[in-house]
Amino acid sequence: MRNRHVDLLLNPWLSDTIRLRAKVIQFLRQYLSDDGHIEVQTPILADTAGGAVARPFTTTATEFQDRRISLRIAPELWLKRLILGGFEKVFEIGPSFRNEGIDLNHNPEFTTCEFYRTYVDLEGLMSKTETMFLRLSRVVATTLQYECRNIPPQEIDFSPPYRRLDFIPAVEAAVGQQLPDLTSLVAQSELLALFNDKGITLPSLPTVPRLLDKLSSTYLEPQCITPTWIINHPECLSPLSKSFIHPDNQQRVAARAELFIEKQEFVNTYEEENSPEEQRRKFEEQLLHHEGDPDAGVDESYLQALEWGLPPTGGWGCGIDRLCMLFAGTNRIADVLSFGTLRNVVALRQSSKKS
Repeated sequence: MRNRHVDLLLNPWLSDTIRLRAKVIQFLRQYLSDDGHIEVQTPILADTAGGAVARPFTTTATEFQDRRISLRIAPELWLKRLILGGFEKVFEIGPSFRNEGIDLNHNPEFTTCEFYRTYVDLEGLMSKTETMFLRLSRVVATTLQYECRNIPPQEIDFSPPYRRLDFIPAVEAAVGQQLPDLTSLVAQSELLALFNDKGITLPSLPTVPRLLDKLSSTYLEPQCITPTWIINHPECLSPLSKSFIHPDNQQRVAARAELFIEKQEFVNTYEEENSPEEQRRKFEEQLLHHEGDPDAGVDESYLQALEWGLPPTGGWGCGIDRLCMLFAGTNRIADVLSFGTLRNVVALRQSSKKS
C-alpha cells in the first residue's frame, strides 16, 4: 500500500475501482446539473467547523494568529446560506474532515455530495433519491460491462419504492416495550434501564442521543439489507431538521430519512429547520447533551442568517467513498481512495524519509 503507484500498475481491479469512482462522481454532477442545481464551492477553512457533531481538525493562520481555524466537517450551513441568498438549487461535491478514528469504513478526509433545494418535502427528497440511485445503478452496470471489467457486478435491486422503518415504532417492536417521552427529564435514566434490561453495551458518554443511536445500530440497521429508509428520527438526533409530533406515539420526531443498504448508511436527508427561534432552541438543547465538549456551541452567525428568511428547503447528503465501496464490492474505504487512508498517506511520507 505504501507504493500505491505500483499497486495500481499490478492490480487491474484496484485501478478499475478508481475509474469507477470517477464515473460515479461524474454521474452525480451531471444528474444534479441537469435537474437545475448550480454547483458551488464553499469554504473549507473557517473559524467554526459547523454542520455536524464531530471533532474538527484545527490550525492557525498567519493572518489570524489569535483565532483557531477549523477544517469543515460538513458544508451544510454554507450551502443553506446560499439558499438564503436567493439560489433555489445548489450542490457541492468535495472534501470534509473529521478528526476521528480510521477503520475499514472511515477516513478523516472524505468526500461528500450535498444538495439543497427549495420547496421540496421529505417525500419528494426520498422519491428523488430512489430515482437517482436507480439511474446510477444502471450507469454502473454499463460501466462494469464495458470499461471496468475487473469488478464483478453487485446484485442489488434499486427499483423503487424502498422499504421503510419508522424509527421509534420499529425500536419499540424490537425491544418489546414503549420508549419513554424522549424530551422528559427521566428519558436518560429510563433508557439506561432499558439498556441494562436488554444487556446492551453502553456507548461512551451515554447521552440520550447516543443511546438512541445505539438502539438504531443494534436493532434497526441490521434489518437494512435491501435499500431501506429509516424515517422519523427522534428530534434530538437531528437538530438542523424540522420536527413534528408523531401522530402515533406523540413523540417529537424529525422530518428526516436515512437510506441504508447492506447495513450501511448512504444518504441522510431532511426538511431543513427554517425558524430562527426553533433552531436556537434545538442548538441549545443539543448543548445539554455535549457537556464538556469544547467544540460544541451555538452558531450565532447561522442563526442571524436565518433571520433573513430561509424558504422551505430540503437538504440531502451522501458519502461518495461509501457509495463507491458499494458498487465496487469492497468493504475497505482504502480501496476507493487514490492513495488509501490517511494512515497509508502518512506511512508513505515516513517511508520516504527512512530511505
